[in-house]
Amino acid sequence: MISLFSPEGIRRLDQIVQPGLLCVFDFDGTLSAIVPEPDRAHLTPEVYESLVKLSALTPVAILTGRSLEDIRPRLRFEPAYLVGNHGLEGVPGCEESSAQYLTLCRRWEHAIRTALHDDGFDPRVWVENKGYSLSVHYRDTPDPHQTEGRLEHLFSQVAPEARVIAGKSVFSLLPPNAADKGSALQQLMRISAAPCVIYVGDDVTDEDVFRLQRPDLLSIRIEPATHSAAACYLPQWQDVIVLLDDLISRLSNADPHQLRNTASNVGG
Repeated sequence: MISLFSPEGIRRLDQIVQPGLLCVFDFDGTLSAIVPEPDRAHLTPEVYESLVKLSALTPVAILTGRSLEDIRPRLRFEPAYLVGNHGLEGVPGCEESSAQYLTLCRRWEHAIRTALHDDGFDPRVWVENKGYSLSVHYRDTPDPHQTEGRLEHLFSQVAPEARVIAGKSVFSLLPPNAADKGSALQQLMRISAAPCVIYVGDDVTDEDVFRLQRPDLLSIRIEPATHSAAACYLPQWQDVIVLLDDLISRLSNADPHQLRNTASNVGG
């Protein structure tokens, strides 16, 4: 993993940024800071304004673990593509399994809430039902490390079929064999006919994209991590503003005729 704005990172940007580029962003920890209360996450005015400018030049997609109902009002602009629930919501062709996922998540939610109460978990552990997936938060517990181990054991007992992904003081429970961010991104590339893509994320669920290792994909992680498969990193989430402004500058200076042709071929 290299710094995005190192000489080698800039060469990667030179190679990947071209008319028709698909720019895909996670939300929490990428476009917005990680906050103790997820409901308080929002775009800063600088990020919002840069996203609007970028969207006028090239297709932008948001690929988030939040539900579509939750994420839409937080954006305040309409991206070309909006995908929620780690790839389970918003990708054309994924609707067939929706009813099954809803039923499964309701069953998991009931079993987990019951176990949290019966097993004496700290009341600051809370369950968020996103419809097609669950998130179990434990950031505010007195001993997050101990809580993490107890939760992993609980999931193995009451939701053994779930795909459990550990994040930043949160577990995501996804239906087995369901789409993930990696498969969702590849579907977006097919739909958009984009010649190349930049993806920016910060968490474990983003590794499904980072591991794709496609030559037409530049993967960027917020904060360096030795375990990550991302090609490049930004030191902190605020640096996404530098990236957005760099992309705007590059695409603004591209051939206007190419940009117009690209825009006419992109659907949302």
